[in-house]
Amino acid sequence: MSDALKVSVISPERVLFEGVARGVVAPAFDGEMGILPLHAPMMTLLGRGTLRVDTAEGERRFGVDGGFLQVVDNHVRVVTERAEVLGSAA
Repeated sequence: MSDALKVSVISPERVLFEGVARGVVAPAFDGEMGILPLHAPMMTLLGRGTLRVDTAEGERRFGVDGGFLQVVDNHVRVVTERAEVLGSAA
């Protein structure tokens, strides 16, 4: 059993994040959704909002607008049309 997720956050300009996380909260097109290790495979469209990635070093936050999120084998791929790195949570 794995207790971590591999997370990739990708925009057309660059890869904003590539690393390991304990969980992800994403702004899906129809509301926020949480993803933890061993989540079932899925794909959803993203809306506009804040993507939160819970890493061992603290929460990383990204403003995203559109795109999609895919979960397969403890790998979360976020491919977004527009993204920016936001300040980390205190």
